[in-house]
Order: sequence, then structure tokens, then C-alpha cells
Amino acid sequence: MKKILVVEDNPVNMELTVDLLESFGYYVIQAIDGFEALEKVTEKKVDLILLDIQLPKMDGMEVLSRLKSDLQTKDVPVVALTAHSMRGDEERFIKAGCSGYISKPIDIHNFRNIIRSHLGETSPS
Repeated sequence: MKKILVVEDNPVNMELTVDLLESFGYYVIQAIDGFEALEKVTEKKVDLILLDIQLPKMDGMEVLSRLKSDLQTKDVPVVALTAHSMRGDEERFIKAGCSGYISKPIDIHNFRNIIRSHLGETSPS
């Protein structure tokens, strides 16, 4: 079973994201801030990280930078999951090291396809 780390400080957004991912058959690990995310990703091997960009204590861009500079986590795909939807944000997050971008509110059908593609899974026929 694929493991996904969700880094999200908003309880409602976390619950929705976790419920969706679990309904798709994934094992979900939760972190509410960047420090907890960095701790959990070193404890458990994850296949994908969904990272909110606006986090308390340490923002998502700093978390991303630390993940990508660590040999243990540099190859784990990180998808920005954020309400940042200004022109140029997606390109900025990709340039910083994200593998993809999902804007909130989540489009459920598109969300599932994005997750599958970043995990190297094929869509069901």
C-alpha cells in the first residue's frame, strides 16, 4: 500500500484530504506543520508528500527546500496542495522543486488522477 504524507494545518482541509486518499486505498500519515512533517518523513518511508505552502512555524517552501536537500528525501515527489492560485504560483512551486501542484478547493476527479500520476500508477480502464 502506497504511503502519502499530508502536511496541512487546517483541520477541515486535512480531514477532506485524508478521507479522499483513504477512500482511494492509500495509507495516510498526517503532519500539521513543517517541523512535524520533517520528523515524520524521516521516521517512515513515504511514496508521496502533499504539502500545503502556508504553514505555521515553517512555511511550505522552507519544508520543500529541506526535503530536497536531504539525501534521504530528495527523490520523494512533493505536490504543492495550496490555496495559492495566483498567476505564476504553479511555475514558482515547480521551479522550487515540487513535482506538481493542486489548488484548493480540490477537484476530486482531477485530484485522484494527479495522485495516481505522481505515484506512477495507471488510471483504471
